[in-house]
Amino acid sequence: MPTKFIIHTVGPVWQDGHASEKLLLEKCYLNSLELAASKGLRSIAFPAISTGIYGFPAELAAVIAIASIRAFLEQHPDSFDRVILVAFDAKTEAIYHEKLESNLEIG
Repeated sequence: MPTKFIIHTVGPVWQDGHASEKLLLEKCYLNSLELAASKGLRSIAFPAISTGIYGFPAELAAVIAIASIRAFLEQHPDSFDRVILVAFDAKTEAIYHEKLESNLEIG
């Protein structure tokens, strides 16, 4: 993917939800969006942060990703032309679609 910038964020390692992982993951998305916006970037792409070897549950991670991005865009509606969620497998892609369609409900 051609790009001018790479914003690297390190997501949290899942520890059964007892180590502020949800908040840390939310901050990964929000801090990345803030940095990209401050650089005047008009588009940004995110992988499913922490859902690989770090073990963050994919459904919960998708909810956090979508909610964080939506919250940022509501507060900064003119900041981006495009935000892309990149799924590295069909299961993750299906989860993103499901959560986007169901308005982020887990269950």
